[in-house]
Amino acid sequence: MENFKKEVLDKICYTELVYGRINKKLSIDLSKNEIEELILAIILETDEDEFIKIGKNIYITSNKRNIILTINSYTKRIITADKLKK
Repeated sequence: MENFKKEVLDKICYTELVYGRINKKLSIDLSKNEIEELILAIILETDEDEFIKIGKNIYITSNKRNIILTINSYTKRIITADKLKK
């Protein structure tokens, strides 16, 4: 079984556009550093079994924070964060 958590932690990166996208999708208003801290916290506190690779993306589901992260599995670039649907 692949260790997506370690890979993502070692190589995660961001684009300029993703900060605005995350703020908009999560209905928050955080700085770039605050967003990076939030993403890092979600990754660290989420169990490896919540890291699911489908196609070219890795989906990280945080039930604790009610957020799902989408990360490109090749570049480890964060694509977006969405609220979990209830």
